[in-house]
Amino acid sequence: MDTQRLILFFVFSFSLLLLWDSWQKEHRPPTPTIAQQAAVQATVPSPSVPTQATPAAPQKPGDAIPPNAAAPAKREILKVKTDKLIADIDLQGGDIVRLELPRQKDTLDEKVNFVLFSPEHHYAAQSGLIGPGLPTHKTIYSAGAREYSLTDGQDKLQVRLEAPGPEGVKTVKTLTFHRGSYVIDISHEIINGSAAPLAAHAYFQFLRDGAPPAGDPKMVNTYTGAAIYTEQEKFHKIAFGDLDKDKASFPKTADNGWIAMLQHYFVSAWLPKEGTQREFYAKPLADKLYSVGLILPVATIAPNASGSVSLSLYAGPQEQDALKEIAPGLNLTVDYGWLTVVAAPLFWLLQFLHRWVGNWGVAIILLTVLIKAVFFPLSAASYKSMAKMKLVTPRMTKLREQYGNDRARLNQAMMELYKTEKINPLGGCLPIVVQIPVFISLYWVLLASVELRHAPFYFWIHDLSAQDPYYVLPLLMMGSMVIQTKLNPVPPDPVQAKVMMIMPFAFGVMFFFFPAGLVLYWLVNNILSIAQQWQITRMIGDGKKAPARR
Repeated sequence: MDTQRLILFFVFSFSLLLLWDSWQKEHRPPTPTIAQQAAVQATVPSPSVPTQATPAAPQKPGDAIPPNAAAPAKREILKVKTDKLIADIDLQGGDIVRLELPRQKDTLDEKVNFVLFSPEHHYAAQSGLIGPGLPTHKTIYSAGAREYSLTDGQDKLQVRLEAPGPEGVKTVKTLTFHRGSYVIDISHEIINGSAAPLAAHAYFQFLRDGAPPAGDPKMVNTYTGAAIYTEQEKFHKIAFGDLDKDKASFPKTADNGWIAMLQHYFVSAWLPKEGTQREFYAKPLADKLYSVGLILPVATIAPNASGSVSLSLYAGPQEQDALKEIAPGLNLTVDYGWLTVVAAPLFWLLQFLHRWVGNWGVAIILLTVLIKAVFFPLSAASYKSMAKMKLVTPRMTKLREQYGNDRARLNQAMMELYKTEKINPLGGCLPIVVQIPVFISLYWVLLASVELRHAPFYFWIHDLSAQDPYYVLPLLMMGSMVIQTKLNPVPPDPVQAKVMMIMPFAFGVMFFFFPAGLVLYWLVNNILSIAQQWQITRMIGDGKKAPARR
């Protein structure tokens, strides 16, 4: 198999894999309704070690909700606005039921802001206390205002919610928003005014359906699901499908790490303080809803004393530099798969070039040139092999005609021809095999990096992470593949020759659905390859003709 056929075989196989993933995603079950969600929201987790200093056992999933948790006839919503977040907080549970990111635009409509937590996917951040009579995410809280806004000169904004507990016990839930940050600090404080010591646990969880976000790429199956990280067992994905089949495996307890909900470009994660014992859980609920979270212990609170538990919630884009600073391992939510060891340096280099030129499209072009330069010697060997093969194609055709169906004698004659002309028939394969991991890695870098989301290039390309709206780049790429086919040796078999001519158009159609940034990379790579291949073919052709002119 010559180099061009190897390239086409690889791209075709890769494209089929993407189409299969896309078909699977298109046939996922429909999103459940809000009424379905209401039937499962009363679930409260229970710790593996129940509290001991209280007269009754803690609530368990399915237990009745305390009297003060009766749902109101009309849900009351608090509005909170900062420079980076616009949050809707439901007074039932103090849950963040909607979270808008003003600095990120919607995938389908760039005129509106992106919404991460949303009723559409039943996506919410919930928290509560575990213990008899203590408030859960179904308890009705009271607040001092209905709207909160971070004003000029104000670095943080606190939303204080209060709820009664058992007799003599008062609880306060506080959400603290920060200027210039996607981090929200959440704490639960318990004031024990009773005559007995009080022990409790606190839980923090995400609720979400299993559907991918609107506008997810159709040609690739980006991950939507949960993830967990601990220093001992590192990064684990918790797929919704594994939860349905009870096959999910992940650390259950640790004194470090976090649990998160992932989707394309965005992440929300519960981030307890290091050194705090925590218990992780993830479970399917009714009607294709899922709950993932963690449970933290609250130290026993003596009579007329208070105790609290707190952690941080990150909800925002997967900006890798910022994630590294927020929590250990949080940057691993930008998952490049098994080729991370190659993809991570590529992204670092791409980011470095962007800082230099200020345009992600130009950075992609420069990165393509650098990659081409690194592989120049290997590519040159490949093109030399193809150029020599092209020169001896007429002689190979004669050999096929001479020996007909005698495959043994034909192969022997062809090997003698390769030896005489010093041609390695596999010489063009190794360079391509070496470059395949680089191509796949760069593909995932361009697909998974939120830094390129809605990043403009020039002219009609306003988003390098989306398809070319006018398909100009795919058409140019298709043309470049036709030129490359013309430069390659023509297969002696007429059927193979026809297939080789059709391949550029078949693969070109595939690229109509790829992100413009990836098509730009492939187009520039093709142009550089054409220039290199044409020059090498011309040089070898002139070298072969030179003796005849003497």
